[in-house]
Amino acid sequence: MERALKAAVAGGGGDAVVEVLARTRLYVLVARLHADIPGWTAPLPTIRDEASRRICVPVLTPGMLPPWHPEWVFREVSLGELARTWPYDVRRLAVNHGTPYAAMVDARPKHLKAWLKADEHSGGPERGVLLTDSGGPLYGPLAHGLALGAHLAVTNGLIWNRLGAAYEDYATDRARLRSPWGIPHRAEYRDRLASLMRTQLVGRVQEAVLRTRHTLAARLGRTPTREEWAEAVARTFAARDADDRALADRSLQFIALYENRLRADGALAPDGRVDTLAAFDLGRAVNVVRLALGARYGDPHEAEQDVLRLGELAQKAYPSWPDFSLGYLMARIVHRAEDDGPEAAEHTYQQSLAEHRLLTQDPTSPYRNIPWS
Repeated sequence: MERALKAAVAGGGGDAVVEVLARTRLYVLVARLHADIPGWTAPLPTIRDEASRRICVPVLTPGMLPPWHPEWVFREVSLGELARTWPYDVRRLAVNHGTPYAAMVDARPKHLKAWLKADEHSGGPERGVLLTDSGGPLYGPLAHGLALGAHLAVTNGLIWNRLGAAYEDYATDRARLRSPWGIPHRAEYRDRLASLMRTQLVGRVQEAVLRTRHTLAARLGRTPTREEWAEAVARTFAARDADDRALADRSLQFIALYENRLRADGALAPDGRVDTLAAFDLGRAVNVVRLALGARYGDPHEAEQDVLRLGELAQKAYPSWPDFSLGYLMARIVHRAEDDGPEAAEHTYQQSLAEHRLLTQDPTSPYRNIPWS
């Protein structure tokens, strides 16, 4: 986005600059003291541009956010929101002021109307795209660990390789921790992260169904047939309650169904299988760490150590990036199918397959550039 903005500025087209700004996330600095006041939104900040001597509203694009600081946080704003809340006596928007990717944008009333139209036309920041921070970790153990969370980063159109000032923004990061994670403070965050590291949230029944097949395959020296697998699962769950037995049957059916779909779509080898869904907890854990850092429930050093540990756990659970990715998407799809049925899960399947292909095939993907072990 920063390169696109620089090219638009060099081209001299004000409309092109606005178009770029309409499809990226923009951030304003907020003192944490103010950000923690319930229901209160700080007014847009202003600065004086020394070159023009004009008062401007400063914003940053994602790649220009400064290093993490405990007391200074950021609020995400869209170009449309800027237009609707613009100070009546300010006439310039200063984007990435003082950096090589700066843009000074006119903000008179007629320009604000153009911002609103551009924002409406763009639909906001792109999702389903792979965004990399060239200044963030690209190789080594930390990059490897961060890449475990790339699925969710792609889903939300967020940078995958950053531990910094914000994941989305301060308020959103805290809100996402509260729901769906149920994390209102640091102590709960550490407990929930520990559960994710132990892969306790992905589903004990689903994991037992896969573990049963894996154990049987090791004994037979081959992948068991579906009938052999079903018989082994029935024996494993014979002493369990009726709900667990019913869930085990559904899980087996859905796993078999979607493995066949993945084979037909070329994502899974003809003789391939998914042996564990641990990737779902480990991948989500990376994003929980990033959310907690943005929410100021931890510091960058602690976050790095957690991400490194998650990378080690993933390497023990899977032999390669494609296997990790398949474990992640299988968990996502099977849980959706179990909760809402196969028809409702079709969109999840198509989205997950597209993300798997992007991450395993795009030449710029971390899964193509970072060795698994």
